[in-house]
Amino acid sequence: MATPNTSLRKPTFVKVDQLRPGTSGHTLTVKVVSSKLVLQKARPDGTQARSVRIAECIVGDDTGVIVFTARNDQVDLLKEGATVILRNAKIDMFRGSMRLAVDKWGRIEVIEPEDFVVKEDNNLSLVEYELINVVEE
Repeated sequence: MATPNTSLRKPTFVKVDQLRPGTSGHTLTVKVVSSKLVLQKARPDGTQARSVRIAECIVGDDTGVIVFTARNDQVDLLKEGATVILRNAKIDMFRGSMRLAVDKWGRIEVIEPEDFVVKEDNNLSLVEYELINVVEE
């Protein structure tokens, strides 16, 4: 039972230095340079079902690095030194700088270490963007 025109598109892998503010749907292979837990709190209703954990991770490839915001179970996947494929990742803006994130529509896959050196001196999250409203005349 083959349905025409429903074949999955092959993901197009991008490099860190190609990421731009307000974009999404990125698939990229990165190494985790560092990971720091910035928030850990239990749910206010006291249930142990779900606590909230957020870590800021520096991830990168041979073109640069960016801050990745890992939430809850993602924190366990983004351990320092791990190589991961981020599927359907998006760029969030936080205080004028780019942050990479994977929401419920994306996926993080831990893979075998790849052989590339992370270019740590090109941190895209250190570039500050200013929101400019363009008025059409």
